[in-house]
Amino acid sequence: MDSVLHFRREWWWATDDAGTFTFSSSASLDLLGYAPSELEGQPASIVIDLDALATARQSVAAALAPDGSSWAGVVVRCRHRDGTPLWMEVSGHARPALHRTRAGFEGACRPLRPQIARVLAVQRTRERIEQVLREKTFLTAFQPIHELATGAVIGVEALARFIDDDGGSPEHWFSEAATVGLAADLEFAALESALTAATELPSRLYVALNLSPETCLDPRLPGFLAGSAIGSDRLVLELTENLAVVAYAPLVAALAPLRRRGLRIAVDDAGAGFASMRHILHLHPDIIKLDRSLIAGIDQDPGQRALGAAMVEFAQRIQAQLVAEGIESEAELAAVTRLGMYAGQGYVLGRPSVDSQKWATWEALQGRETA
Repeated sequence: MDSVLHFRREWWWATDDAGTFTFSSSASLDLLGYAPSELEGQPASIVIDLDALATARQSVAAALAPDGSSWAGVVVRCRHRDGTPLWMEVSGHARPALHRTRAGFEGACRPLRPQIARVLAVQRTRERIEQVLREKTFLTAFQPIHELATGAVIGVEALARFIDDDGGSPEHWFSEAATVGLAADLEFAALESALTAATELPSRLYVALNLSPETCLDPRLPGFLAGSAIGSDRLVLELTENLAVVAYAPLVAALAPLRRRGLRIAVDDAGAGFASMRHILHLHPDIIKLDRSLIAGIDQDPGQRALGAAMVEFAQRIQAQLVAEGIESEAELAAVTRLGMYAGQGYVLGRPSVDSQKWATWEALQGRETA
């Protein structure tokens, strides 16, 4: 029997009535990355997320045979040891308590064909993004931006924070939304949240909003901004680098009327890749934000300081403000200040916060410490 189970593609398993594995065939190592001994005695949640487990139980209930003890053909989203999803078809039956053995369940799982798994993965991603949009399960955090010469807080960057059990980063959520064609919808939802939250900020602070170049071309953008209680002269659009710009003329044309009303443009993550430098040359931004990769260790690296000094001169020549991102030590802060960079943000200056009482303290803050 062990040999038969070893060479079959199915993963055979058994659990007690509490959902704890009591048996696993050797196929679990190939399919899920866990040896049988690593699963036995562990809860089923080790290989299936709780939300997927709840969905699976609903599917099992709907697929029960007339006798109510078995099911077949239920599709379940499991999780490999490395975190990647694995779609499998599950069949099984309830096992009564016998000979001092607790009641439970046993069955077999077979991985779905890659084409079917891809379709289900896209469907699952779309459902999750639509749920986020529908239930608005995210918050806006603001991180202070300091003028380095004085230490005063002059603005904030709005950052989306998603409320979920998966621990996915904001970048993950926006990337997932892009794969199912909902990137602009999610960006606008985050934008709306940020503009609403910004009404509780000190009125003298500007508000930087992250937006992809593609979403800047969306005809909904002017209406979103015009309907905000925050004046255009306090708004900065930070163009992210995650999407390449094929033709700059339409983007420049779309931003022009917004800029005439006082809105400013920033290029985010400058120096992280060539695309950001193209953005600067074509868009003539008001603000250039240097990526953390150029700031980390700048106090110790003469080459980085030389590049930083060159960027200071470049920014002055095109009449743009230079902001150092990701400052995480006093030594880095001292280095960028000596180089003449206009402003900075980072953990040493202040962490992102969702607390409006914290935001209020930035009104009169003249020192550098807000963490």
